[in-house]
Amino acid sequence: MTKDLDGTHKAKPVKLDSPKWLAPLMIILFVVGLIWIVTFYLAGPSIPLMRDLPNLGNIGVGFAFITAGFFLSTKWK
Repeated sequence: MTKDLDGTHKAKPVKLDSPKWLAPLMIILFVVGLIWIVTFYLAGPSIPLMRDLPNLGNIGVGFAFITAGFFLSTKWK
């Protein structure tokens, strides 16, 4: 806080700013999660990594990416 000429206190404005990497990473996580789930449904049995995971495991991986994106969205200002 600083003092004005008349002796009253004046509050400094708070700078609400997010890191520049936050929004792009958030969008990337949303898109990767969506692509993972769509790819699993369309071509899951032909992709070795997706074939090795159980069905709910693949859905879980996709939703984990999406959940991480939502977590980052709470930090965005």
